[in-house]
Amino acid sequence: MATSDKLIQVKNLKKYYNKGTLHALDDVTVDVNKGDVMVVIGPSGSGKSTLLRSLNLLEIPTDGEILFHNIDITKKKFVNKHGKVEKVDINLHRQKMGMVFQHFNLFPHKTILDNMILAPMKVLGVSKTEATEKAMALLKRVGLEDRAGAFPIQLSGGQKQRIAIVRALMMEPEVMLFDEPTSALDPEMVGEVLEVMKELALGGMTMVVVTHEMGFAREVGNRVLFMADGKLVEEGTPEEIFDHPKHPRLQDFLAKVL
Repeated sequence: MATSDKLIQVKNLKKYYNKGTLHALDDVTVDVNKGDVMVVIGPSGSGKSTLLRSLNLLEIPTDGEILFHNIDITKKKFVNKHGKVEKVDINLHRQKMGMVFQHFNLFPHKTILDNMILAPMKVLGVSKTEATEKAMALLKRVGLEDRAGAFPIQLSGGQKQRIAIVRALMMEPEVMLFDEPTSALDPEMVGEVLEVMKELALGGMTMVVVTHEMGFAREVGNRVLFMADGKLVEEGTPEEIFDHPKHPRLQDFLAKVL
């Protein structure tokens, strides 16, 4: 379960486009604690994905702070615990944040196994033997060990997305970011992907999930954020958000989607 251990702290985050006329993020402040399964919901264009993609600087904020392990990753430098100035290494931080997108981003010319072992070998310096062992264990965990030698084109959308999740796990991230991971899937494949995510959550993985799957938000999340017009409008437990919504904007949204 979540503790008071703050893993990520977002402070007064802003993201403006069109010379400041469009506020994709408008002064958002939120903490992600270790063990949280934070689900972000809201209408299209509310800033959900912009917030998620800002956490590992795939979107560069206009203003505000993002602290990961107490280091503001939006700055170029920080002062370490010994009082020395160091450069912020965003690639180092990104290694600790697994990211799963709507589309699977698998290399089409490489087998599933090769897709999985590439980053650990190149980035972490893991041996091929060790990476292969780990990849096979993860593939087994999601019921796809028999597809290790297949190419992405030979897999269904649901299978590809499960591969994308375990590929991110190969880097042993501290937090997993999911950007609408089921929205590009056929309806009958959604369940198999949500099942893998549910297992991850039960295993204690810290997760931030942008999704339209309200059942998942209610059942698996321990915190739910509702965003609209770039603002964090309301946050609470699934029970508070779904059964006792306070803000009229949230009430209106739930009336349409539930």
